[in-house]
Amino acid sequence: MTPAVLFVCLGNICRSPLAEAAFRHHAALKGLAAEADSAGTAAYHAGNPPDPRSISTAIYHGIDISHYRARQIEQTDFTRFTHIFALDEDNLANIRRIAPAHSTAQIALLMDLVPGREGQAVADPYYGDAAGFETSWQEVSEAARHLVRCLA
Repeated sequence: MTPAVLFVCLGNICRSPLAEAAFRHHAALKGLAAEADSAGTAAYHAGNPPDPRSISTAIYHGIDISHYRARQIEQTDFTRFTHIFALDEDNLANIRRIAPAHSTAQIALLMDLVPGREGQAVADPYYGDAAGFETSWQEVSEAARHLVRCLA
């Protein structure tokens, strides 16, 4: 079965698109066939591209995410994806709250994949500067490497 992974934060313009990009990148490097997407628990930015600082950070790492578009998590995501990863505890609680009884996805906190980072959130860079986006990139990239190893 091909893994299908959804990364979820609040608005789907900062952390989750970076997590999606990092996972796609590391999966490709390892030759892992996998589906990936990202979403938000809220629809604040639905239809919008990622935050310009997320786009710049991804481009710095050789990845173009300017074509990504924010969306809100949907009920069908709980059976479409094999794994749903929240970027923080609040979004994890919201995902679990809205998960239908027939959900087949494994739902977890992304940083639980990184030894020593269990229970921690990916840094939310929204209210900061570009350096915060790089910190978020480093965190999601490390988690993506661990996830690819688990799925390969």
